[in-house]
Amino acid sequence: MRYSVIIPVYDESGNLDLLHEKLSLALKKLRGEYEIIFVDDGSKDASFDDLKRIALADKHVKVLRLAKNFGKSAAMSAGFHESTGDIILNLDADLQDDPAEIQSMLAKLEEGYDLVVGWRKVRHDGVDKTLPSRIFNAVVSKWSGIMLHDFNCGFKVYRREVLKDLPLYSDMHRFLPVLAAKRGFRVTELSVEHHPRHAGVSKYGVGRTLRGLLDFVSVLFLTAFLARPMHFFGTFGVISIFLSLLTAVSALILKLAGTNFVNTPLPLLTVFLFLLGIQFILLGLLAEMLTRTYFESSGKQTYRIRERV
Repeated sequence: MRYSVIIPVYDESGNLDLLHEKLSLALKKLRGEYEIIFVDDGSKDASFDDLKRIALADKHVKVLRLAKNFGKSAAMSAGFHESTGDIILNLDADLQDDPAEIQSMLAKLEEGYDLVVGWRKVRHDGVDKTLPSRIFNAVVSKWSGIMLHDFNCGFKVYRREVLKDLPLYSDMHRFLPVLAAKRGFRVTELSVEHHPRHAGVSKYGVGRTLRGLLDFVSVLFLTAFLARPMHFFGTFGVISIFLSLLTAVSALILKLAGTNFVNTPLPLLTVFLFLLGIQFILLGLLAEMLTRTYFESSGKQTYRIRERV
């Protein structure tokens, strides 16, 4: 078995030496080869100099330096493409994830799962991070149907096949458990120890939560309606046309009762809802044609085979 550890880095100079020390100690206990891939996502501090020094001293370490700060998803994607392991592990560079937990995460994976997500059951963060995170996790669990406590945890373990066809752009890294589960992979979580930040400052903010919720709308569409967009847009179209019929009937009843159309917005609302419904249906037809072109031209399938006998 070969293990690849992917660590995105952005201005974490004060953490890297200790992280490498703890990580090496944990990985040497595993039976198999391993590699550690640090991805410097355009750091402005001495992070890259620290990483170069670490890589020169340890043959297991690779360092990628991105041209600028592209974001965590891009950094993780670069690491995934560079990796060669059968099992891929993700950790953050702030030392809040404990490398000593790697063995328990791998043991959980060996129970038959394809992806294990860390759950920071007891968090050592301020309310400005924990409250938005709880709201985010509750919304994603409710609407995705994937019941996890901590989608945002940077500590994850994957089998390599999980990452082959999953999109990784914008802030999609936090939705990898949802995307994987919707593709038929077996996803679970494991409670892990969470430490206070060792050095540096957090890059997390409310803006990331808002962007994450917007990305979640994209994920819902990609996972539930990518192969049948008419079901998505057509549903809104039919509802809108049905509401236009209700407002039309209401307007006629008022007219028969002696109310002038000038005194009620119902006729205008009827026309608006009817045209809106037609637009949704036409948008669904266009999306169906684009979807057909996407699947046929790329050779992608709308299913995934788990095993053959």
